Amino acid sequence: MQLTHYNTNFKKRKFPITLVCDNVTNAPNIGSLFRIADAFGVEKLILCGAGISLGRKITKTSRAAEKVVDFEICESASKVVKDLKAANYQMISLEITSTSKPLHTLKFSTEKPIALVIGDENFGVSEAILNISDLVVHIDMFGLNSSMNVVQATNIALYEITKQFI
Repeated sequence: MQLTHYNTNFKKRKFPITLVCDNVTNAPNIGSLFRIADAFGVEKLILCGAGISLGRKITKTSRAAEKVVDFEICESASKVVKDLKAANYQMISLEITSTSKPLHTLKFSTEKPIALVIGDENFGVSEAILNISDLVVHIDMFGLNSSMNVVQATNIALYEITKQFI
């Protein structure tokens, strides 16, 4: 028998993970990020950038997750990252760079909260944030493309990180 939202037995949990979105502006992507933040027990979602507001396109994709996920909208991702770093968060950016590490090979500390920074749909995580990150991680890819949609990449990253807390 297939289970529904009402009869699954998944244990509800929150993990010490804050998802920081550096200029992710596509409404369906933002809605999907709310949904996966809820699914993976993310403590807080911080949407950074100019002109971000919750509208019908976001709420349609989020399937009401914006009502249960703690979130904040901020202008500057760099300021958010600096503030979280000062609050002793592990700053992990999800981006392909010449020095990034494969996500699946890493062991994350469960002693400190994690801030996972994801980037703009076209330009990724800003250079300023990459420079102050404690760790830059990427997802190994085996096809012709060198990147994937920000939501799919975030799903994979949150799965890899949260399974280390279980």
